[in-house]
Amino acid sequence: MAHSFSADIKPLTLEAKIVQDADRLDALGAIGLTRCIQVGTSLGRPLYALDDPFCQKRQPDDTTYTLDHFYIKLLGLADTMQTDAAKIEALKRIEFMKNYLLQLESEIG
Repeated sequence: MAHSFSADIKPLTLEAKIVQDADRLDALGAIGLTRCIQVGTSLGRPLYALDDPFCQKRQPDDTTYTLDHFYIKLLGLADTMQTDAAKIEALKRIEFMKNYLLQLESEIG
């Protein structure tokens, strides 16, 4: 139960901390980005808001736009890691995701 992000249960054992970290790492990087887009597509959500794709002038709403999930949850996951090793890996994966956002911004203008 403690590995679930939405359950908000604090892991008490080392094993629970590692499982929670592994679950959250799976939501980051290339795999996490792909998962996020697949889920959004399966739910019929547009990738981004045409008037403000990167939530610069509006509150993110990941029930409407897939990319908003980056801002609501994914980009902040490093701060929730329980172990030092997971935090280091999370930061690497988040950097990849930020670079994706920069590239997307350059492509859509």
